[in-house]
Amino acid sequence: MAVSGLRPLAAGQVELHDARRHRRWVVDLEHFEIGFVPVTTAQFVKLMGGAGGSSSPVVNISWLDAIEFCNRASVREGLVAAYMVEGDQVRWQTDASGYRLPTEAEWEYACRAGTKGPHYGPLELVAWTGADEVDEAQVVGLKHPNEFGIHDTLGNVWEWCWDHLDPARYGDYRVFRGGGFADESWSVRASARRGGAPGMTHPDVGMRLARGAFEGNQAAQGWSAKVDTERGTIAGALPSGWTPRGA
Repeated sequence: MAVSGLRPLAAGQVELHDARRHRRWVVDLEHFEIGFVPVTTAQFVKLMGGAGGSSSPVVNISWLDAIEFCNRASVREGLVAAYMVEGDQVRWQTDASGYRLPTEAEWEYACRAGTKGPHYGPLELVAWTGADEVDEAQVVGLKHPNEFGIHDTLGNVWEWCWDHLDPARYGDYRVFRGGGFADESWSVRASARRGGAPGMTHPDVGMRLARGAFEGNQAAQGWSAKVDTERGTIAGALPSGWTPRGA
C-alpha cells in the first residue's frame, strides 16, 4: 500500500469530552482524508531509511518522529509540508496540502463512523486487545473495519494525534488515541485519551496519516492555538487513573 492510502471523509460533527474539566462540546469538521490503516513498519522504514519492515503498525516512534515522517512523505509526493519544525518546536501550517497527524476531533470522527457508543462493533471482531493474548502489534487490516471502511482505530496500537493532552497538567504532552493490543476493554474506547511527551516512544503507540488544508494558521478541525494557551493556565483536580507528568 502506498503511503497515500487515505480514505476521504465528508464534513460532519463529533462530540468530544474533557474529563478533567467535565466538559463536552461538538466540533464541526470540514472534509478531510485519513489513512484506512495505521502506518506500517515497512512504510516507515522505506521512507525514513533502512531495510525490512512488515505489514504490522510501526511502533516505538515518538510524536516528533511522526511529524518528521509526515513532512518527508509530503516532500516525496511534491506536497507542501504541513509542519514547520525548529528543534523541538512544531507549528502546523493549516493551509498546507501535505500529510499530517489527525486532530483529536478528526480521529474520533473517523473512529466512530457515525456510532455513539464506546465501540463501533464487537471488540473481538474489530480490535486487537488483551483478550486476544498477543504480545505485539498485529498485521493491519485483519479485523473488521468500521462503517467508513477504516481498520484498527480501536486496538492494535494507540495512535499519535496533533493535539496537546492537557497543557495545564502535562505541558507539551501530545495525545494518542484508540487503545493497544495489550489493553483491557475499558481502555479500548473511541473516547479514551492517553498521551506522552513529544520525544517519548512506546511499544504500543504508532501513527495514522491524515490530509486536509484549511484557511488560517491558528485553528482547524477542533484544534485552536488560542484554546491550547488558555487550557495551559487552568488548574483543576486530576481525574482518577491519570498519571501525573513525570511519574
